[in-house]
Amino acid sequence: MAYTNKILRVNLSTGKAQTENLNTLWARDYLGGKGLSIKYLYEELTAGVDPLLPENKLILMTGPLTGTNAPNSGKLAIASKSPATGTILDCSIGGAIAAEIKYAGYDGIIIEGKASVPVYLYIEDDKVELRNANYLWGKGAHETEHLIKERDKDTRVLVIGPAGENLLTMSCINSELYRQAGRGGIGAVMGSKNLKAISVKGSGGVDVPDIRKFTVAMNKLRRENTMSDDNMWTYSDGTPMIVELTQTTGTLPTRNFQDGAFEEYKAIDTEAVKKVCTSKKACFACPLGCGNYIKAGKSVVEGPEYETLALCGSNCGIADLEAIAEFNRLCDDYGIDTISAGNVTAFAMELTEKGIHDFGLRFGGVEEYLKIPAKIARLEGIGTELAKGVRDLAQKYGGSEFAMQVKGLEFPGYEPRGSWGMGLAYATSDRGACHMRAWPIAVETFDDAGDPYTIEGKAEMVKDMQDANSAKFSAIFCDFWDNDGETQAEILSAALGCKMHADDLKTIGERVSNLARLFNEREGFTAKDDSLPERIFKDPLSSGPSAGKVLPREDYERMLHEYYRIRGWDQDGQISENKKQELNL
Repeated sequence: MAYTNKILRVNLSTGKAQTENLNTLWARDYLGGKGLSIKYLYEELTAGVDPLLPENKLILMTGPLTGTNAPNSGKLAIASKSPATGTILDCSIGGAIAAEIKYAGYDGIIIEGKASVPVYLYIEDDKVELRNANYLWGKGAHETEHLIKERDKDTRVLVIGPAGENLLTMSCINSELYRQAGRGGIGAVMGSKNLKAISVKGSGGVDVPDIRKFTVAMNKLRRENTMSDDNMWTYSDGTPMIVELTQTTGTLPTRNFQDGAFEEYKAIDTEAVKKVCTSKKACFACPLGCGNYIKAGKSVVEGPEYETLALCGSNCGIADLEAIAEFNRLCDDYGIDTISAGNVTAFAMELTEKGIHDFGLRFGGVEEYLKIPAKIARLEGIGTELAKGVRDLAQKYGGSEFAMQVKGLEFPGYEPRGSWGMGLAYATSDRGACHMRAWPIAVETFDDAGDPYTIEGKAEMVKDMQDANSAKFSAIFCDFWDNDGETQAEILSAALGCKMHADDLKTIGERVSNLARLFNEREGFTAKDDSLPERIFKDPLSSGPSAGKVLPREDYERMLHEYYRIRGWDQDGQISENKKQELNL
């Protein structure tokens, strides 16, 4: 078995740490990663807990393949109740921290309570210490990581920046400087616990039933399946290539989603990024190496990824790659989610240009734009307002019809009027607007055979994608590896020593998706929260291939209720008793 069968539980309030047995029944039903972290959270958290009080928990969960040489299995799942939305929140972070946790002897770490002073958690196998972090508090994420690694040699580190310390709902958790668990305010949960960082070093290994056979099989899989034309775009181009795809399909967010095409897109596309790319980087056990290190002007950063190019670039009217790279670097150091930061900046720009409230920001205005990350992280000037996010800003000043958010989480980089399935995916995502739960735009618009302007088949497509990703992120396979359920089941069978089938993974994925929904039901979420901003229904796009398009409200409602029906939920989006029994919930 590839599990260590141990969970580390750390109570920051008492300073005590203890190990306990992994719940193997839960591991059977939820695998690890996303699913198992949500299961532990669901069982241990009571409804109505304030996400920023000590009663909330932070759960770090590996997967059954973590620490092996299974391709693209290097990510770590981090779950909590979201300070931004009040929903379930699970994020993933790349690098090598997950393998280090496994080598230290743990399948997962559950952090609860609140330290009386700033601390960081040091783990070296069975040695677990809380160390004073007063000297780190207030420092950027990059400097913090460097300082910890100077003291703790050969460790892997998770850190927060000032944004997490200041409990911002767009704060993230960093690792290896430029890797982030980035959405829903996960960094604020660490900050609320006075936990500045987690430093891990392990000297153990991972057991599989037949290591020689497993290694031969994984190496063959890398050569013949992973490093294929379907996957190597991540190395050759990386996610910046999506700029061209969204531009040519009319789905590139432009000036706060007022349009779906950006006239200066070539300044931020793949070729522009390639010209300043200096090296590549991969996560643990990954042969693809999707990370781009670039040097643009004075800025050196890993990125920008597509989401940053779209939300902090075209969506803000910024066609200056050097400025976007610097905005990205600042957000990383302060510990801010670039998706939310780009959205709230663009929203403030539109509020200003429409005369609703003057934030001193204009689309395309680089000078003031570059001041935003520091102002948000430090809660200075207009940053005190922007730090609240798009939904709260709209509630105070107006403009809710073009506040691009679902359940309080800002839109990713895909325009739903040019991809109707993405609208449903955003609305029904468990953590608020998200492209990582389902990505129907790939079929609807990037595939020439798709039709983005119909609701036919979209409910089933979104449901199936959500379940597939729930299983994938519970086993912990990277989203960039284009594989199928049979391949995943074959790898898991070899690691776990028991035969798994693609249908088993489908059931696990559906179970995880429904458990996340149950968590949100318990917190009071209903069908009314599965909604989209009015702009998507009423304001036609003005240029590009999707010009003139809206997502008609009546079509959206039909698509939503078809989704509920296929899911086995009632018309208010609540899970039926039959479905709970069917999935052993």
